[in-house]
Amino acid sequence: MIVRSLSDVPAVEWGSGTSHRLLTEADGMGFTVCETLVRQGTSSALQYLGHLEACYCIGGSGEVVTTDGAHHKITTGTIYALDKNDAHHLIASDDEDLLLVSVFSPALRGDEKHALSEAGFSRY
Repeated sequence: MIVRSLSDVPAVEWGSGTSHRLLTEADGMGFTVCETLVRQGTSSALQYLGHLEACYCIGGSGEVVTTDGAHHKITTGTIYALDKNDAHHLIASDDEDLLLVSVFSPALRGDEKHALSEAGFSRY
């Protein structure tokens, strides 16, 4: 059994917030669970080519915007799943942080960091 608290793992700065990787590849579960904070007023162009991701909002608000321009409002109790390695923009509202529980499959090593830039979608 694995029992772990947020205070047991370091925060990984990813450019627009932090990620606490609570389960990683080393745990042998086959998936990763993170608490992800997206700072208010930020927008990040993201795409995970080697992982599928689902995010469940546990606080704050924002939106996910697809490359075809569809806007999906994210509020507490909303889940979104990037089931086709979807490129997307993750945007936190201007007045509050967005707090997510993120699940990745296959598992992350745990030390991955984004390279956010205007040039394209950050990936790992």
